[in-house]
Amino acid sequence: MSRVTRSSRRELIKAGLFGAVGVATSAAVVPAVLAATKGDVANDIKILNGALFYEHQAIWAYGFAAGKLTDSNVGKAVLEIALANQTDHKAHRDLLASVVKKLGGVPTMAKTEYLKTVTPYIQKGEGNLDSDVNIAKLALALEVDAAIAYGSEVAKLKNPDLITAGASICATEASHATLIRAAFQSLGVSLNVIPAAFVSSKTRDAWIIKV
Repeated sequence: MSRVTRSSRRELIKAGLFGAVGVATSAAVVPAVLAATKGDVANDIKILNGALFYEHQAIWAYGFAAGKLTDSNVGKAVLEIALANQTDHKAHRDLLASVVKKLGGVPTMAKTEYLKTVTPYIQKGEGNLDSDVNIAKLALALEVDAAIAYGSEVAKLKNPDLITAGASICATEASHATLIRAAFQSLGVSLNVIPAAFVSSKTRDAWIIKV
């Protein structure tokens, strides 16, 4: 994994388009979401703010890790993916915050850092900040957990329009994980890009790439 071929990098760029699909879908349902106030509003605000916390975490994590990547071909490839994924998370953040406000709630504010919430992943060997490859593994673990969290939390929402938006974001988080796994495959690692038919707590270990 000391270098990325030109053809592999082209494939990564093409794959990056996949990550934008979920965001476009979320944007399409914004008018309906903002106009909707039916259901258990307090319940939905709580769930949306929980999701917003993890979007803030993801944005911080990608920004923090980006500063630790090397200028190697692998580092540049990982950075390209990181910035694309971070852009999606910012779109998710903005959508969630706007809906919480529309529902009469106060959006969860971003913290200055989330290192304490990332440290457990490092301790479990699900990535690290000491190399380009391990940073990618850490990003993968975070994206897998984001997809799992959205999948479980969306079901608790009471508003149908919010469920639609949440499911769309969930799909994007899963595509982020798929993109990172595809990057590893393009770098010569023998693995299935999609290791299981579902992204869930039961299949989590199949998606994670250990250090």
